[in-house]
Amino acid sequence: MKVSYFSGFTAETTALEYGLSTAAVCKVLGIELVEIEDWNCCGASSAHSLDHELSYVLPARNVALAQEGGLDIVTSCPACYQHTLTADLRLREDETWRKEMEETLDFSYTGEGRTRHLLEIITEPEILETVRQRVTRPLTGLKVSSYYGCVLVRPPAITGWDDPEHPMRMDKLMEVLGAEVVDWSYKVDCCGASMALSRADIVLKLSSRIGEGAIEAGADIVTCACGICQINLDTRQTAEKKVPAVYFTELMGLAFGLPEAGKWLGKHAIDPRPVLRERGLWA
Repeated sequence: MKVSYFSGFTAETTALEYGLSTAAVCKVLGIELVEIEDWNCCGASSAHSLDHELSYVLPARNVALAQEGGLDIVTSCPACYQHTLTADLRLREDETWRKEMEETLDFSYTGEGRTRHLLEIITEPEILETVRQRVTRPLTGLKVSSYYGCVLVRPPAITGWDDPEHPMRMDKLMEVLGAEVVDWSYKVDCCGASMALSRADIVLKLSSRIGEGAIEAGADIVTCACGICQINLDTRQTAEKKVPAVYFTELMGLAFGLPEAGKWLGKHAIDPRPVLRERGLWA
């Protein structure tokens, strides 16, 4: 399987372990990530607040670049996913704007390929079966709360995920890895996202509530699909007892027995390795 890969900036900076684990598990699964050449920022956190039109044009350029390969565009960042998906949808439906973008960006829109999130790709039935076959160290005994965040599955009219209030794709993936999925009430709540820069007090409150919710539900670990969500949960829980937050790709790497998994897991502020050791999953 080959896809056009838009990593975005967080997968190469603050969420480096997300980017590294993504590349490693995709290699195991036979998913070839073809990085979009000369990609640009999609505008993610701020463009839509500063310039509405720019928030469409920036990701539209990435769509234009990916068109050359005729492949699905895949990203691991929910904000990048939503912005790119929205721009792609406008290119499909707004003929006047599409012609303007084709002239401005010097490309011909073919409509080939879809914009998809990495989690969506990995949880397709055929890929999920490959995941099952690649598991060498099942995460038996590990209680996991799946955290999707507020952006990944919304708005449902655009994203088309299984359920905007109670999505199950990550839960199914965790079960395939051998973990025990803990149901809870915060899987699509907001962590405060980039408001950490302007209203840290709000982010502290929201992220702490999510962490406390996971602990109350009996989870050992929260698994994330977003670089901003992960870093907020990892660094902004205020309760005395804190729950580790890791990326779903890191747990995949651990279940696959990848030796580099230790380097990823060791990067987090709330170290997940002690609880993994308690569950017999870490030496």
